[in-house]
Amino acid sequence: MEALSELSAMFSSLVNWLVEVIGHMGYPGIIGLMFLESSFFPFPSEVVVPPAGYLAWKGEMNLLLVILSGITGSILGGVFNYWIAVKWGRPIFEKYGKYFFVTHESLDKAEQFFARHGHISTFTGRLIPVIRQYISLPAGLARMPVGQFCFYTGLGSGLWVIILALTGYFLGSNQELIHQEIRKISILLIISCGILIVSYIWRYKKKQAKND
Repeated sequence: MEALSELSAMFSSLVNWLVEVIGHMGYPGIIGLMFLESSFFPFPSEVVVPPAGYLAWKGEMNLLLVILSGITGSILGGVFNYWIAVKWGRPIFEKYGKYFFVTHESLDKAEQFFARHGHISTFTGRLIPVIRQYISLPAGLARMPVGQFCFYTGLGSGLWVIILALTGYFLGSNQELIHQEIRKISILLIISCGILIVSYIWRYKKKQAKND
C-alpha cells in the first residue's frame, strides 16, 4: 500500500509538473511532448493533453489550438519514426534479417501489404495503446506512401487527441477520474478498431472474390 501511495504521489507530481511546463511553454510544449509520445520515446499522451485541456477550461489556453498542437506533435513524431525505418530499417533487415527469420521476400510482402492496407493499419494502430507509438516503424520499413501515412496518422492521432483534450476540459484536474475514463475509452476504441478491421477484411475479400 505504501509503494502504491508513493507511486500515486509521483504520478500526481508529474502531472502538476506537466501542467506548469505546458503553461510556461504553451503550444510548443504540447507539440514537443507529443512528438516524444509519438516517436520511440515511451511518453504517455494521457499525461500531456488532458492537463492542457484543463488549462483550456481555465481560460489559459485555447482548446482548438491545444488539439491542433497535439495532432501536429503526433504527426511529427510519427514521421520521425517513419524516416528512421526508411533510412536504416530495410538495410539492417536485409543484412541481419536472416538471424531473425526475416527474408527479402518477407520484406517485399510487407511492402505490398502496406501499399494495399497501410491506411487501415495506420489509422487503427494510432488508436490502440502501445501500438500507436510503433506503427510508424513497419509503415516506414514497407515504404508506405508518405502522404498517405501522414494523412492517416493525423486522422487516428486527431481522434485520440480530441478525446484526451475533451476529457481534461470536462473533468478538470481530477486525475483519478480522468484515468478511469481514459481506460474505459481505450477499451471501447480497441473493440471499435477490432470491428472496423473485421469489416474491412470482409469487404476486401468480398471485393477480391467479385474480381476473380
